[in-house]
Amino acid sequence: MRSARFHAWLAQRPLLQWLREELVLAPLEPILHPSPRRLWWLGLSFFSGNALFAWIWSAWLPQPYENLPLRVMASLLGYSLMTRRVNHDPSSRLAQRVFGLVFWVELPVLFSWMYLCNSGSTVWLATMAAMVLIYYHVTDWRLATLGTITGGLLAFGAFMAIGPAVPLLPPEQRAVHAVVFAFAWSIALVLNLSSANLRREQLSSTLTTIGIMAHELRTPLSTAALLGDAIQLEVQRQPDNPRAQQLDKLALRLHALVRNMNHQIDTQIANAKLLQLPRYTERVWASKVVQDVVVAYPYQSSRQRDCVKVIIHDDFSFRSSATQFSQVLDNLIKNALHSLMAADSKYPAGALRIEVGHSLHRGRIIVADEGMGIDAALLPQIFKPFFSSNRGTGHGLGLAFCQQVVQSAGGNIHVKSEFAVGAVFTIELPIAP
Repeated sequence: MRSARFHAWLAQRPLLQWLREELVLAPLEPILHPSPRRLWWLGLSFFSGNALFAWIWSAWLPQPYENLPLRVMASLLGYSLMTRRVNHDPSSRLAQRVFGLVFWVELPVLFSWMYLCNSGSTVWLATMAAMVLIYYHVTDWRLATLGTITGGLLAFGAFMAIGPAVPLLPPEQRAVHAVVFAFAWSIALVLNLSSANLRREQLSSTLTTIGIMAHELRTPLSTAALLGDAIQLEVQRQPDNPRAQQLDKLALRLHALVRNMNHQIDTQIANAKLLQLPRYTERVWASKVVQDVVVAYPYQSSRQRDCVKVIIHDDFSFRSSATQFSQVLDNLIKNALHSLMAADSKYPAGALRIEVGHSLHRGRIIVADEGMGIDAALLPQIFKPFFSSNRGTGHGLGLAFCQQVVQSAGGNIHVKSEFAVGAVFTIELPIAP
């Protein structure tokens, strides 16, 4: 009731509703257009750029202030983005934290420091304007805004405390500089917002279309189910028919196919809500949701069902949606069984293992299989919407949906895999008090 009143009140205030959608509900993108190669090139630009400009501003076009130790430190920070440990998985928390720290130190902190130490020279006025545009181009506008403000304040505080004895910007130039900064900031903000909205609209339109298509498939499936019912009814009417047993088996297979397809449709409709996942606070018990999903999954054979082994080390609860989390486990089980099929597995017991436990105050659900695994080159991409390692039939939404649901519960999901060996997906979740 309170939520309904809040949404009704918010609907009458379009500006507040827009701010809520952009500030709170819009997915945070710490790294825009992430890829290992992009991170490597950005790291190289900092690594080599600091050395180049240290020479330009000290030897070729000397500026009043230049600091070689700071340039060396900045170059080393840029080099961190070139390391395999950081850039191999741009979606990992390590990569995002290192990326955010490097760009915060390199751009607003270092550039503001150099700007102040050079008394706001023309060179550094232009450089600061370029810095704002670059910062908003590589990360989310909310992070860029926060980083620009905090970086500028830190640089100003350091300048006042330990900076060189040089005058601040002359009073008659302050208004000019303020106008230039305001222009650069407003352009950067508008471009970042419009780009983010365009990405979300394109993804939302595509996902909506997929959801509609999946829903429309229910009509022919309903017809197939009716045909199965009609066959079974005919068998009951003519039990002495020599083909009755074959017809009954056919009807059972038809009903199993309909159930399987409806299960897949439910999954695709859930995936189609990728950008509209609310944050649920329902208490979910890990062991129960795992066991319920394993029992209800529409296996293609008894051998598939028997290969799944559930191990409960320690149970725990977390805050999420049991329905959405069931879809997460459904996706992971489906991928694991497909990987086992691709590996020509005989489905031995334990070929698909699901473990529940906790470690260091965080719950953990592990889904491990002994299938084909995932090529190491594809691992950084698998949680992106529409990217699929299964080029033949994969739609590339399942793992993106899984990541969104897990992150909405305050957790994270990551994978370790070797090609032709298997894959291990680990979900870590905060334990509900």
